[in-house]
Amino acid sequence: MEKFKTFNGVVCPLDRSNVDTDAIIPKQFLKSIKRSGFGPNLFDEWRYLDHGEPGMDNSNRAVNPDFVLNDPRYRGAQILLARENFGCGSSREHAPWALADYGFRVILAPSFADIFFNNCFKNGILPIVLEDKVIDDLFRMATVDKALEMRVDLSQQLLTAGGWQRNFEVDAFRMHCLLNGLDDIGLTLQRIDEIRAYEARRRVEAPWLFGNRS
Repeated sequence: MEKFKTFNGVVCPLDRSNVDTDAIIPKQFLKSIKRSGFGPNLFDEWRYLDHGEPGMDNSNRAVNPDFVLNDPRYRGAQILLARENFGCGSSREHAPWALADYGFRVILAPSFADIFFNNCFKNGILPIVLEDKVIDDLFRMATVDKALEMRVDLSQQLLTAGGWQRNFEVDAFRMHCLLNGLDDIGLTLQRIDEIRAYEARRRVEAPWLFGNRS
């Protein structure tokens, strides 16, 4: 997993509540277990005017001009601003895969669905919970003629946009994992020497478990 670094990014305002994982990445695109390739179909049913299917050439599809991802102001956005209960619905991990593959590294919302919230950290995305009033202020700032650019400093737990700034809370262990690019596999591999020593010991103690019946 890529290490999370301090960056400046454009804020994309998705002014919808209760955005579920089927809206984030519709069910027909869940046929792959790879973490890449889902970005072009992020928010597919809102982003395009036709029905999307795997293998379609998205460059030839008619886009919805009223959907925020198609607004030129927010092209290349890395920060998604949303309303309450973001990521509700099914527990599919493809949802954060699609968001990450598109390029989002941070999601700001008043609340998140629990499983989605946990899956974000495991896939290099930082979900930040902010008060409703703060989210309202950010929507006002992000929906003017010029896109809002924000600096995200995870180590300092600080968001900055021009003269505006706000501290945010994040669990210390999760912050450590993001800053060091550690997903569940990476955490396990940190103890690879202990794992190998245990396996070697078990081969001696219980050789029949390893196919050695002599």
